[in-house]
Amino acid sequence: MSNMKQREPPELPCNLRIEVDRISNLPGHIIDKILSHLSLRDAVRTSILSTKWRYKWVTLPYLVFDNQSVLVSAQDQTLVKNKLVSIVDHVLLLHTGPIHKFKLSHRDLQGVSDIDRWILFLSRGSVKEFILEIWKGHRYRLPSSIYSCQKLIHLELFNCLLKPPSNFNGFRSLKSLDLQHITMDQLAFEHMISSCPLLERLTLMNFDGFTLLNIHAPNLLFFDVGGVFEDVSFRDTFHLAVVSIGLYVNTGNERNLAFGSTGNLIKFFACLPHIQRLEVQSFFLKYLAAGTIPGKLPKPCVDLSFLSIRINFNDIEENLAALCLLRSCPNLQELEMLARTEDQAPSRAATNIAENFQSFPFNQLRIIKIVGISGIRQELYFINFLLANTPVLERMTVKPASMDGGWELVKELLRFRRASMHAEIIYLDP
Repeated sequence: MSNMKQREPPELPCNLRIEVDRISNLPGHIIDKILSHLSLRDAVRTSILSTKWRYKWVTLPYLVFDNQSVLVSAQDQTLVKNKLVSIVDHVLLLHTGPIHKFKLSHRDLQGVSDIDRWILFLSRGSVKEFILEIWKGHRYRLPSSIYSCQKLIHLELFNCLLKPPSNFNGFRSLKSLDLQHITMDQLAFEHMISSCPLLERLTLMNFDGFTLLNIHAPNLLFFDVGGVFEDVSFRDTFHLAVVSIGLYVNTGNERNLAFGSTGNLIKFFACLPHIQRLEVQSFFLKYLAAGTIPGKLPKPCVDLSFLSIRINFNDIEENLAALCLLRSCPNLQELEMLARTEDQAPSRAATNIAENFQSFPFNQLRIIKIVGISGIRQELYFINFLLANTPVLERMTVKPASMDGGWELVKELLRFRRASMHAEIIYLDP
């Protein structure tokens, strides 16, 4: 028996003593990649997986505190606030390494003084992306420390009051600025925009404190604005390619006549030589129609391929402004016209509007979409004009505002002559 070979334990792949802990032995960059796709809440929970994972989350460079990552259930607003503050404080206390992105956007968080502390903490680091959305309460006044975050590339603010200090010289690295429901005075706004030399994207929505949109941004590529303002002008914006602009109040034309013979159309496009996509929303076409309306712009928008216009077809000036835009875009490929109805009778000379629709070929226009029409004569004039002057048109989609007179509208559309043999007219029910 003593000479018998000692029996060795079987090499079983399930033997716990030799099984490789695959999760623990993942390369560091793979773990970082996994964590980057998780919410902050789930990233913290990975600390129970293994010793190697225990403190991995504290090095996350992207911190997002929103309703997905921070679950707080309580009816008492004070309890909600205290729990949220406790969570953010805890994460920042344990965090090591750089913070590149910080987003605070919890539906139950109001503007509290604790945010001042967090921004001060971030300003001492190298935060590149800062997003703050205050969904409840009054405008939150940003602390002065936010203006010292000179590594910022993206800044996004919602429901905030901005009062930069007198020594603020702009965000020198900022490329994207998104301001919604904010308050800021005129000089501070203009100074901020002109002092961000690398700014490429600018979004302004529902702002107050300033009414003149004087945009000086040499590297601006994208501009999206919607709100109440008196005037908009561009300076050194020769790279601007995408513009979406909505004026939320019907200002009328009388106050804009001070611009004299130049007119708003010519002034607006003077520094937009390379615009590629334009959306004219709400009442902004009425603004453009103020003053002298030329048959065409002095310099055509040769790069513009997409145009969306919200228009009151009963307004002769708006019709003329729309025609001017169309004639000034020789390479337009896609057109969208959204009817804007107003409680008013047709404006002056609307009965003679047909004489303005002289033959003018749009040799690149392929797609047309017309929405919200009711079948009035001025709308039909415009549709007839477009069908007769688009030799390469592929599809025109028409969607009325209501079912009233729908069949009569269809019969009118079918009667119109089409310059394109391949044009398809699609009628959509409202």
